[in-house]
Formats: sequence, C-alpha cells, structure tokens
Amino acid sequence: MNESPSILTREDGATIAYRRRTGTAPGIVFLTGFNSDMTGTKAETLDRFCAANGRAFLRFDYFAHGASAGDFAEATIGRFLGDSLAVIDELTTGELLLVGSSIGGWIMLLAALARPERIRALIGIAAAPDATEDLMWQHLSFERREDIITKGAVRIPSAYSEAGYLITRKLIEEARQHLVMRAPIAITCPIRLLHGMADPDVPWQTSLLLADLVASQDVQVILVKDGDHRLSRESDLDLLLRNLQPLLG
Repeated sequence: MNESPSILTREDGATIAYRRRTGTAPGIVFLTGFNSDMTGTKAETLDRFCAANGRAFLRFDYFAHGASAGDFAEATIGRFLGDSLAVIDELTTGELLLVGSSIGGWIMLLAALARPERIRALIGIAAAPDATEDLMWQHLSFERREDIITKGAVRIPSAYSEAGYLITRKLIEEARQHLVMRAPIAITCPIRLLHGMADPDVPWQTSLLLADLVASQDVQVILVKDGDHRLSRESDLDLLLRNLQPLLG
C-alpha cells in the first residue's frame, strides 16, 4: 500500500497514523505488538480478508510506533491503551472484533474492559498480558534492573530488531497500573487464543491462564505445536481466518 496513512490528532497534539477500510459491522480492529506497526503480515492479511468480504477494518500505530508521532522513551501501556480507545471511539461504529498480537493482546483486554458494550469478540495471537512485569522485569538481570532504576532505561537484545528494545523505567512502572493477570477478568464475550508452543518470547501457558481468568464461558485456546511467536506463516494465517469468520456471525 503506497498511499500515506490517515492521521488522528489526540488532545495533546500527538498524531496517530491509521488505515481504515469501510464496510459492514462487526468491524475488525487490529492491535499490534510492542515495537511493531500496522504494516505487518497479520495486519495485511486481515485487510485483504476485510476487502474481500466487505468488512470494516481499522489498523493503526501506537504512540512512538510506525508512522505515529512520539518519543519511544515516553511510551507506556496506558498511552497505547489511550490511543486504542481514541481510534475506537472516533473512527469506528457498531460492534467490533478486536485482534491483538503479543502486547496487543494485553491492550485488547484493557480495551474490552473499558468498552464492553462495543466488543463482539476477541482473538489473541500469542497474547502477552502483563508482559512488562512477567516477561520483561522478572527476566532482567540484577544489573539491568539497576540500570533501569538508576539510569531510567536499558536496551536489551531482540531477535526482531538489530537495535534491540528500549525498556524504560517509565514503561515498567506505569504498566503496573494496568496488570490484569492477578485476578479474575470481567470479560464475557467470546474469546479465541492462538498460541505457538515453540514461542520463545511468550509461554503458551500464558494463554491457558488467561482462558481460566476471564469470565467468558466461550473461550478456546488453540495451540500450534511448531508455531513461533509471530504466527505469520501461511498455515498460521489460515488458522486465524478460520477462527475469525464464525465470530463475525
């Protein structure tokens, strides 16, 4: 897609880049992972599906991600959630099916809790709720934790970025206001959780725990034995679409 994305300006002047496809409801909103953007394989697959089926679709970049504005050192889970609610409130109508990848799966849950009347169903792809605490902070060495506390940030290696990931004290501490995996989760809509058992970043057991914590009785966990974190192979994308279609009604 060559044309420039559209822009939504938030109250503080920060801009959110997005791409929107008009169509029938329930529409689909895609929530990307940490350090990812709306041009990835899963987002493009969903866009093609919605184009072929006349379905409304929205994808966007969080603060300091992709084509959106912002300093990554100031990025927080609360900011990502605020961006998500802004695009949902201002750029969509009717019921929605949220698809959240990795940390987008955490944002998906928070958005569903904030706008329950708007949410038809949820699909998590290697969903990573509470990742800043359980997968970042808890796994950092003592030295790196000290660097975050005293210097305000540390850059850690990543298989998905040559520069590594910047983990800030602000990100870790602010995220503690948004942890969801410590108590029952009052989400009652249908939920599908896709997870690769060969995921090196988010244990597949996370999806089992999430399925147990949500109030919904219509929850399925679909494990892909040789699946990685991204679940972006053709077979993985087919699995996503097969689970997506029945939820749209």
